[in-house]
Amino acid sequence: MMELIPEETIHPPLGLLTVAALCPKDWTIRLIDRSFEDLKDADILWADLVMVSGMRVQKDDMRRTLLRARRLGKRTMVGGPYASSEPQVLLKEADHVIVGEPDEVFHEIAAELERGSAKRLYDIKDKPDVSKTPVPRFDLLKIKKYASMSVQFSRGCPFQCEFCDIITIYGRKPRTKAPSQLTAELDALFALGWRDQVFIVDDNFIGNHKRAFELAQSLQEWQQSHGTPFLFYTEASMDLAQRPELIEAMVKANFFDSSPKSGMVGNGVFRQ
Repeated sequence: MMELIPEETIHPPLGLLTVAALCPKDWTIRLIDRSFEDLKDADILWADLVMVSGMRVQKDDMRRTLLRARRLGKRTMVGGPYASSEPQVLLKEADHVIVGEPDEVFHEIAAELERGSAKRLYDIKDKPDVSKTPVPRFDLLKIKKYASMSVQFSRGCPFQCEFCDIITIYGRKPRTKAPSQLTAELDALFALGWRDQVFIVDDNFIGNHKRAFELAQSLQEWQQSHGTPFLFYTEASMDLAQRPELIEAMVKANFFDSSPKSGMVGNGVFRQ
């Protein structure tokens, strides 16, 4: 598909952008998106710490990056879904492995890194309050290289689908940001000149349907005040069909789908 569109890739690495926002303000950070950028030795040698994140499908490139940084004498840290699922594999190749969500404790990890006392493995059991998570560092992106931007409203899902690992990693109790947090993220994207699709990456947008309804109403107001610059899409369980008020609010906020009747090409995804 990427050969048919002018952009280089679909979505930005939102996890790394979020971690970048958690880093101390005096850290100088560069982002290299391996979905379209080459990693040069000079990039690794520039850094005091090489931080890597990704999913299982990206594990080979993640491990090559970690080993390459090690050969060049650089300290490495890895986190994200793959690290949380198979930390013992990555402990062989990274100096520090983070299991779980580091939002509320990353300042402590950063301080230990600066003191030289960081642990090999951080196994974070507690689920953070995402209402305290800062706006991701979208300014680190080569924004024109992407077909869509990404934001996150909630983590976790109340269902127990046998094919899905979301509840194992993020839990069954959906945790949401405040609507004002998400509109602040949209403000940041708008200020960077973005005027296109925005993927709300929640594994189930309506896991907490009351909060999703509040957000949809806020998004409608935000869109109207900014000239409707964004098209939203997301993932939701099929019981969304039983909530006509929520559907109406999402439509008014400019969510779109990929059904043939809609006449639009999109990425609406429904989970059974």
